Amino acid sequence: MIEIFKHANYDFLGKKYLFIGLSWVLILAGLTSVLYRTFDSNKSNFAFNMGVDFAGGTLTKVKFKDKPDLNKLRAAVAAQGIEASQITLQAVGEGIGQAPKNEVFVRLPNLVTVVRQPGQSETSAKATSDTDVGKQKVIAALATFNDSSTKGKIDLNNIGRDVLRSELNAKAGLDSTRADDVANRIIEYRDKQRGGLIASLDEVKSLNGIEPQVSSKLADNFFTGASASRGTEAVSPQVGADLRNRAVYVTIVACMGMLIFVAFRFKSWGFGVGAIIAVFHDVLVTLGIFSIMQWEINLTVVAALLTLVGYSMNDTIVIFDRIREMTRTRRRESLEKVSNDAINQTLSRTIITSGLTFLTVLAMLLFGGEVLKSFSWALFIGIIIGTYSSIYIASPFMIWWEKWRGGKSAAPTAAAVNTSADTIKTGATIGNAGVRPEMLAAAGVSIAPRKGSKRGQK
Repeated sequence: MIEIFKHANYDFLGKKYLFIGLSWVLILAGLTSVLYRTFDSNKSNFAFNMGVDFAGGTLTKVKFKDKPDLNKLRAAVAAQGIEASQITLQAVGEGIGQAPKNEVFVRLPNLVTVVRQPGQSETSAKATSDTDVGKQKVIAALATFNDSSTKGKIDLNNIGRDVLRSELNAKAGLDSTRADDVANRIIEYRDKQRGGLIASLDEVKSLNGIEPQVSSKLADNFFTGASASRGTEAVSPQVGADLRNRAVYVTIVACMGMLIFVAFRFKSWGFGVGAIIAVFHDVLVTLGIFSIMQWEINLTVVAALLTLVGYSMNDTIVIFDRIREMTRTRRRESLEKVSNDAINQTLSRTIITSGLTFLTVLAMLLFGGEVLKSFSWALFIGIIIGTYSSIYIASPFMIWWEKWRGGKSAAPTAAAVNTSADTIKTGATIGNAGVRPEMLAAAGVSIAPRKGSKRGQK
């Protein structure tokens, strides 16, 4: 493996209190944000900016012909009976060297009425209205951007294939087969070649397969609107609550599984506890920053959190594995000295793997666009925090646990290990070094009494 740091000998664990203090500052800052927003009297202020996936509601992506006026769009949506403060508009960012997209995400609160009986869970409550109510209100709001002369005509930018086929059959007088062909031609041109928005009806008239007599009927009954809905996600409150609960369960089960695996693999709960504390630290810091910045938390963020949990755990296990190897030959040294040397020896590997992953995530953050924004930020923060916690969180807590356990069992431990002739000469004990018998057994070192000791017993 390439070594960036040759003969590294940094005192990482000597500065552990400084960095653990920094971690507490980050965690408390996030906790303060959560508590402040939770108990704030402003009803539109939430501890976390939960996405439609968890909170329920409607998220629609709208594309305009020209640069949209967000104030006008908000007023148009509010006119549909939705409180303006609960309408979230987010213009889609434009990438470097890309043409203006003129796209906006319109997010509406949950508009579905749910009847919940006493004792009934949130996920089993019954909805009394359609989940598409939000989408219908957005389309009605977009209609106000069209010219008044188009009243009574059908908008080709906001119509589905089946409805267009029926309208062509009814208003243009086309038979079913011909209406189906024309509808397919228009929809494919709109979605595949024009990105979901046709600029003018002249484009449709010039399409191959659209005869002049059909074009004239299109002009009489159809028009191309100033905007188009390019996709809608609608989640009911019951589904959102179910997804939120499942996300919490998955995260807890994943952490518990890793705790048991690490404890079993290293034959010591100290390694498992150190690794799990580091993982919870990473998740808490990341969620705290999301609360402060009010970045949206959706299913992709949960996927990112689980990814960084696995990434952080992998990085921690590499260091723990080196500690276990070194305890075979350096059993007289303190566990803290062995751990610090293990971190130094794996430092090049840590920097190379973390650095390459970081560059990949940075590219996603810069060029991934609005859709990947929350996912990219979660990974961006997680990579930094996960690498840092593998060094300054996992190892110190593992050492503290082992010292605590070693202190409780120091007497029997020393009695079991002092049968070694070398140990008798130096007077050192495993209990004093912080390396317990279980750790030596995990490293493949036998702690059974030597045969020579039998002569002394005779």
